[in-house]
Amino acid sequence: MRNLFLIMLLISLLLTACSAGGQSGSSPTVAPSEGTIGKPVEIDGGAYTDISVEELQAMFENKDFLFVNVHIPFEGNIHNTDLSIAYDEINQHLDQLTQDKNAKIVLYCRSGRMSSIAAEELVKAGYTDVYNLAGGFNAWEAAGLPIEGR
Repeated sequence: MRNLFLIMLLISLLLTACSAGGQSGSSPTVAPSEGTIGKPVEIDGGAYTDISVEELQAMFENKDFLFVNVHIPFEGNIHNTDLSIAYDEINQHLDQLTQDKNAKIVLYCRSGRMSSIAAEELVKAGYTDVYNLAGGFNAWEAAGLPIEGR
């Protein structure tokens, strides 16, 4: 009886050790690469990246993206806006965007809701480097930055 108890205890310890080891080893911590910005948002078919006002400002230092206001009705632009396309018509106006589906595109609206919808549509259309200004131009204004055209 004592041997059976020891065997059960040993099996229990082994199972506990294996499951704990599997948990810690199955998802290693990977440090983000330098220059990585934003928070990826996974959707069916890919992902887009939510960025903050501060991250957008840093991106403006070496602007290498198409900057699109998707808010309707028009309530103003953040400086350096390249074009305006209604969020719910983005698929009908893909010809106004770059035809390079790997090109960087940054979207914004008033609060971030419309631009996140437009970002999802662009990802579904095959665009691979899409960014959304989290909080939209409300966050931009809250940071003390101006909106043009009001």
